Amino acid sequence: MVVIGVDAHKRTHTMVAVDELGRTLGERTVAATSDGHLQAVQWAARWPGARFALEDCRHLTRRLEGDLLRAGFAVVRVHTRLMAAARRGGRQRGKSDPIDALAVAHAALREPDLPVACLDGPARTVKLLSDHRQDLVAERTRLCNRLRWHLHELDPGLDVPSRGLRRYHVLDGLAARLAVMDGVVARIAAGLVARCRELTSQVNALERELGTLVRQLAPALLAIPGCGVLSAAVIIGETATASRFRSRDAYARFTGTAPIPVWSGNTVRVRLNRGGNRAVNCALHMIAVTQARGIGPGKDYIAKQLAAGKTTTEALRLLRRQLSDTVFRALLADEHRQAHRTA
Repeated sequence: MVVIGVDAHKRTHTMVAVDELGRTLGERTVAATSDGHLQAVQWAARWPGARFALEDCRHLTRRLEGDLLRAGFAVVRVHTRLMAAARRGGRQRGKSDPIDALAVAHAALREPDLPVACLDGPARTVKLLSDHRQDLVAERTRLCNRLRWHLHELDPGLDVPSRGLRRYHVLDGLAARLAVMDGVVARIAAGLVARCRELTSQVNALERELGTLVRQLAPALLAIPGCGVLSAAVIIGETATASRFRSRDAYARFTGTAPIPVWSGNTVRVRLNRGGNRAVNCALHMIAVTQARGIGPGKDYIAKQLAAGKTTTEALRLLRRQLSDTVFRALLADEHRQAHRTA
């Protein structure tokens, strides 16, 4: 078995091939272009059945990943943390592109359950739209904070409801009020109101588009109590097909819901996993909180754990772990349904 580790950059990709014992077989640096990717494919053809291991830097490796998959190579994604650990444990000191590529290859040899890459599909579209919506919401929040300070300076007695700056009738009322005011502050505030209205319109349009896509792609996921369109969009986009994970336990490690053992001797203990994909972990937490409030089976599960002596925080963590398995099964069911539909 030959594994080719890749250290990717904007302009070049450095590759190191190793055998099953981790011994270096070859090294190559190519340009981060389509011609460079073709050279990498031709270079790797000397080892039939070779597998590529890419450090999980999606924007740097996406084109290379797609070209390798279309050329018929198997590709796995290595988390940056695993690569760094392999580099620290290596015999060669220092840091360079070949050293990093070798560390990626060694990490891929050491870790048997790495996520397998696949060609972009509808999940990629959902992720792009979801990420863009989150960026617009963050921009609107910063804008609203600045606007509130200007409004307080213009009229300290003006009461703007909490989250009111995302409502059209509130924004229209503020625009009419600012139109009759003079001064630079009023002019700036009026511009911020117009921009806030524009962002709200874009965010709402993206939510409608995401709703249509998610209902088509993941009806089983949406059927989970407490899972709304936005949470489902984050899960679909970040998971990028559940079938690439070997088991529900591997998916739980990806979501950061699998507890980490920290015991020695007779006392068995685990601690909170702060790794994994934090976006999916946050979505699972929102589903857990919603279920704990009485929507779905989560409330009874929380009560059972509290009766067993768990704290509320510990019970929520356990519920997140259960939800990770539920989400994994729902994603697999939706992907199976989509495959039969397109077959």
